[in-house]
Amino acid sequence: MDSDQANEQTQTTGRRALLGAAVLGAGGAVLGLSGTARAAEARTAGHGGGRGLKGLPVPTVIGHRGASGYRPEHTFGSYELALDLGADVVEAGDLVPTKDGHLVCRHEPEIGGTTDVASHPEFADRRTTKVLDGVPTTGWFTEDFTLAELKTLRAVERIPANRPHNTLYDGRWEIPTFEEVLRWQDEQTRKRGKQVWIYPETKHPTYFRKLGLGLEERVAKLLRKYGKDGRNSPVILQSFEPGSIQRLNRLVDNPLVVLLSSANSRPYDFVEANDPRTVADLITPKGLREIAGYAQGIGPTLDLVIPKKADGTLAEPTTLVSDAHKVGLILHPYTMRNENPFLPAEYRKGTAADAYGDVFGAFKKYFATGIDGVFTDNADTGLLARADFLKG
Repeated sequence: MDSDQANEQTQTTGRRALLGAAVLGAGGAVLGLSGTARAAEARTAGHGGGRGLKGLPVPTVIGHRGASGYRPEHTFGSYELALDLGADVVEAGDLVPTKDGHLVCRHEPEIGGTTDVASHPEFADRRTTKVLDGVPTTGWFTEDFTLAELKTLRAVERIPANRPHNTLYDGRWEIPTFEEVLRWQDEQTRKRGKQVWIYPETKHPTYFRKLGLGLEERVAKLLRKYGKDGRNSPVILQSFEPGSIQRLNRLVDNPLVVLLSSANSRPYDFVEANDPRTVADLITPKGLREIAGYAQGIGPTLDLVIPKKADGTLAEPTTLVSDAHKVGLILHPYTMRNENPFLPAEYRKGTAADAYGDVFGAFKKYFATGIDGVFTDNADTGLLARADFLKG
């Protein structure tokens, strides 16, 4: 662990603890309400029910990479459709840097699967193999392109086998920058007459810091430039590396969320720092208390909320929701998708990779655990599922 990270881990009280109380304090009562009371609270939230996170409906429907069930992900086409479909928050975007230090929105720094870069002969020699968080990865990487070069590319559907209809839109949209997203957020807020929320993520921050392309300072600088670095700002920041969230905690006052992968995995900043803890350690009461010192929420995989049996069906829910709520953390698990392969086995219909299963049944099961929101590729489905859930 470098000295900055060590210092950040010691700063688990003070202004962030006060911020957590300010943003979520009244919400703590909401988290423990009965289903009926939670439903009533959800109906009124966002209509004078509070500022910041408290103003969002519960459970919150978060458009995962926009409306990526219907459009190529991390494009303005995907982001705007998510708003059109009713998403409460849009995950715009996953942030990675360019060679010249700009932040752009791509799911990963490797862009061979999400852009048409392979069809650009002028960039053929940029194809290479790098070790990304310990994994050899071959393709084209954003850090090897200037912003001007990336702007000549166009987005394509990442999983065409599951979403063949999305390939209709291949080549239509360019790669957005984070600064463009912040301006777009203001434009859409004015256009729609309601505050648009975004939920960007710092991607592979340790990897990029080693390259001299630190993400957190760049994010903070842009948030300050656009006046969106406050405790009630409509920008929630997230990362799979706790150290990145701790660094952001020192730089801005935005709501912060620690993403959590499978129980036996280790955040890559832990790997680099020889910290032996796994996600399983982070979701213990002790681990959650530590996270609550510098963040307002967690974004666990759905499997951490309800594990799967060997046959792919759902087992009994864990205590993660109640354990997190006890220390004032909200939970925004990921990711609900409509297609069969992404659903628990008992909710699949047939075997077609692009066919929809009983996603409403799955939403109901997850909402019943008391989660505060969910990332979904299909915001319209999520909104209908929420309405069903709130009706009881």
